[in-house]
Amino acid sequence: MSDPGQSRLRLMHVHAHPDDESSKGAATTAKYVAEGIDVHVVTCTGGERGSVLNPKMDRPDVLANITEIRRQEMDRAREILGITQDWLGFVDSGWPEGDPLPPLPEGCFALVPLEEAAEPLVRLIRSFRPHVLTTYDENGGYPHPDHIRCHEVSMYAYEAAADPTRYPDAGEPWQVLKVYYQHGFNRPKTQAIHDEMLRRGLESPYAERLKEWKPDPAHDARITTRVPCAEYFPVRDRALIAHATQIDPDGPWFHVPLEVQQSVWPTEDFELVKSTVPTELPEDDLFAGIRALVPSDS
Repeated sequence: MSDPGQSRLRLMHVHAHPDDESSKGAATTAKYVAEGIDVHVVTCTGGERGSVLNPKMDRPDVLANITEIRRQEMDRAREILGITQDWLGFVDSGWPEGDPLPPLPEGCFALVPLEEAAEPLVRLIRSFRPHVLTTYDENGGYPHPDHIRCHEVSMYAYEAAADPTRYPDAGEPWQVLKVYYQHGFNRPKTQAIHDEMLRRGLESPYAERLKEWKPDPAHDARITTRVPCAEYFPVRDRALIAHATQIDPDGPWFHVPLEVQQSVWPTEDFELVKSTVPTELPEDDLFAGIRALVPSDS
């Protein structure tokens, strides 16, 4: 955890599960860490109910120890990205399947009352004192119950952390200057990479997905900020591979050559949703409007 007295720029990412910090915005994280910015990840749940998505890890010994293994994976990813990290301590809600959908498991993150779920995040915001916070949009990026709850908890805690009348025992109030939603999996990016793969005579892993993914120009237009970070895509990939239960290095994540990704879409994309500082859109920096306000770390 950072020394609250320091003047260094600080960025907090709030994520639902271990591996989200590596699959969403990790190259941006690596870029800012390389600049000397202090980056802290908050992981809301332990990912206990996540499926094992890598066939090589789908073994009885892994399934029996999934909670501890996912923590170990997070440890490795944290070291690769050069970040600090805290667990909020809530239990994975799982992905409900069926028609009708079954009720969520008792005690899971998505069912914890909002005011209670936000309290540990308020404490972390007031302790770490981020200038910028990122989270998911109102749909969770995709409609997993934990991702939607992550959005709700993040926005509630953002407001509460600045209010001295709320959670008075959770530390001195802190005003986050900017809040962003992550838009890493946007359709224009996917289409552009798909088209370049075909142009090069390569098989695209996105053909079926794009057929089912209806264009939504209004949603695409929500992106305000594109952070150039292509040189850090290899760091992102190493952090992803650290989550061995979730990421198959021979799977679709890695079917697109790195050079294609870097040349076609060299940014990670965000939507500015809250700002207490003046900034001009579009942006190429999550700290636009902030850098002049915060002295550089001596």
